[in-house]
Amino acid sequence: MREKFVRFMYGRYGLDQFSRTLSFAAIGLMVVSTFVRSNILYLVSLAAFIYAYFRVFSKNHAKRYQENQKYLQTMAKLRERFGRFKSTTAQRKTHHIYKCPVCRQKIRIPRGKGKIEITCPKCQAKFIKRS
Repeated sequence: MREKFVRFMYGRYGLDQFSRTLSFAAIGLMVVSTFVRSNILYLVSLAAFIYAYFRVFSKNHAKRYQENQKYLQTMAKLRERFGRFKSTTAQRKTHHIYKCPVCRQKIRIPRGKGKIEITCPKCQAKFIKRS
């Protein structure tokens, strides 16, 4: 049986990160659709399953590889944005973050220094803010 499956899969694209994510999302949507009793959500999950399996059994390697690369690039951008957001929220406990009124450069100032004059490192503009 295993040999037959290996022979069947020969030349096909197989499972990648995008297909795996689509499958997990489809399972999640299916579970949610059973609790919410939404036919539309069920149909969307079914379509995601069908597309995931279409990708797995496809013989068009170039197209599937291109789709997976686009997915990976999008996820990398999202991870980068989330990491930046997480970093700035952690810094807000100890620092104020102001924007220069001239060039809109973000400037990080430590908290608890009172009213200080800030010099923008980019355009050398000076402005006063509380820290």
